[in-house]
Amino acid sequence: MAELFIHILVPVAIFGFIALFTLFAVYAERKIAGFVQDRLGPMETGKYGLLQTFADILKLLQKELITPKAADRILFALAPIVIFTAVFIGFSVIPWGPDFLPANTHTGLFFMMAVVSIDALGILMAGWGSNNKYSLLGAIRAIAQMVSYEIPVGLSLIAAVMITQTLNLNDIAFNQGIWAKEPVFFLGIFEVTDIGGLLAWNIFQAPHLLIVYIIFFIASLAECNRAPFDIPEAESELIGGFHTEYGGIHFAFIFLAEYAMMFLVAILGVTIFLGGWNTILPNIGPLRLADWTTGLYWGIFWTLAKSLTIVGIQMWIRWTLPRFRADQLMNLCWKIMIPAAFLLMAISGLWRILVMV
Repeated sequence: MAELFIHILVPVAIFGFIALFTLFAVYAERKIAGFVQDRLGPMETGKYGLLQTFADILKLLQKELITPKAADRILFALAPIVIFTAVFIGFSVIPWGPDFLPANTHTGLFFMMAVVSIDALGILMAGWGSNNKYSLLGAIRAIAQMVSYEIPVGLSLIAAVMITQTLNLNDIAFNQGIWAKEPVFFLGIFEVTDIGGLLAWNIFQAPHLLIVYIIFFIASLAECNRAPFDIPEAESELIGGFHTEYGGIHFAFIFLAEYAMMFLVAILGVTIFLGGWNTILPNIGPLRLADWTTGLYWGIFWTLAKSLTIVGIQMWIRWTLPRFRADQLMNLCWKIMIPAAFLLMAISGLWRILVMV
């Protein structure tokens, strides 16, 4: 019974976190948008507009579920569930702290990339099932974009895995701090396992991984359909893209999946490139900052702090950069990012052979 209780509690806890994160993130994004555009953002509902997102959720939950007359009812109803479930399952292999993760599997990264890719199928179901030309066009754009940008994402992750020599996300995080099972070297020069902090992160162990992370970050924006890669949802052209016909709880699940995906790619990048749950503070002689800021609770704190910082950057970019045209988006992927990712993957191989032997 205890094991069954844990199997039920863990998914409920993850779903609760995603829901709370979305409530916080929507409010934060509105405030960031207001700041960038020199206005206040929501101010009326609650003090400083703090209750505005709660009011929006209550409104969505009370709305009638309307299915267009000519829509494919089965595909239309299943699409939001498929989209959210694909992203939700991806959290099952993410480490939140030292040995604190739902599923510690040796193929965690591969599993996550495989299951999250099902998200594209749900978007296609939504666009086709709606029987709406705007929805279908938005879905086609989304599929083309997601399939294309999965290539630089995959190549950037392979470049990192060639350095870490494991697909286990928990082990990748362990080997970026004072917990490391093997010696960790700063730029391949001197050992920093005992020092910890920033110098033990993968982007400092192999400096070309910093460029790899930038490619991963840009491609992940496209995977999330976030600006400047939001042409599948271009309001000025497609009303709302693949979810034009959705309302109520159906729209809420699609919206929840989008923000969950933002956090998922942020925490994945943090785990692989930015030290995971390890502290950013180093040990400096007798000042043992890394030793004092490690452990389960500190690990969860550092994971959330780093990931939420990346999410904040994603929001900042949305309200700063204009939307790409479709041809610009594809040119960036196929002519710049994929060749660069291949080159960096080759550098990872050389770095592993010549420096980390």
